[in-house]
Parts: sequence; C-alpha cells; structure tokens
Amino acid sequence: MTVTAVLVIASTPVFWLLNGPDTGQLVGASIQAATGVGALVWAWIQPAAEARDSAVRTGRAEASGGGRAHTGIRRRGAGGSGAARVEQSGDAVARGQGSSAGTGIDYTG
Repeated sequence: MTVTAVLVIASTPVFWLLNGPDTGQLVGASIQAATGVGALVWAWIQPAAEARDSAVRTGRAEASGGGRAHTGIRRRGAGGSGAARVEQSGDAVARGQGSSAGTGIDYTG
C-alpha cells in the first residue's frame, strides 16, 4: 500500500518535469512532492502516536460479596482505542454470588 501511495504521489511531478518544465510546473511539482512527503510522514507517525496500554506481571486480584476483580487492562466501549498488551497477568478470583473476576483485556459497556 505504501509503495502504491509513493508511486501515485511521484507520478504527476515526474510527468511535469520530463518535458522541460516552466516555472509554474516546477513550483507545482515541488509543492505536490512536499505535500505528498508530509502526508506519508504523518501516516507513518499516526500508529505510533496512538495510546498504548500495557500490563505486565500483574498481581492477584480477588472479589467477593458481589465485587469485581480484574488483572490487566479495563477499557470502556466496544473496542477502546489504541493498542493494548497484557503479559503474564495475575490470577483473578471471584468468590460469592454476583462476584466476577477476569484477566487480560476487559471491554466494559
């Protein structure tokens, strides 16, 4: 996908520059090339700029009497946003009626 984007971005300025460009074509090619490079850099930076949650080697969590316990990451909504990673999460134990426990990534509604 990146290769296709680079080819599309580069194609118009290359055609303008092949026939001995005048000043307007040279300026237009330069602006288009700079805009294209800026857009590619922005696209590459975006995934890195997303929030990244991580939980590593969490401890034990225990819930009783209708409580909730979770080791790992808890997010609101259907999918949350940004990357999330959980490694070696601790034990989550629920005891008693209405109690719940979980490990890993929990998406709450």
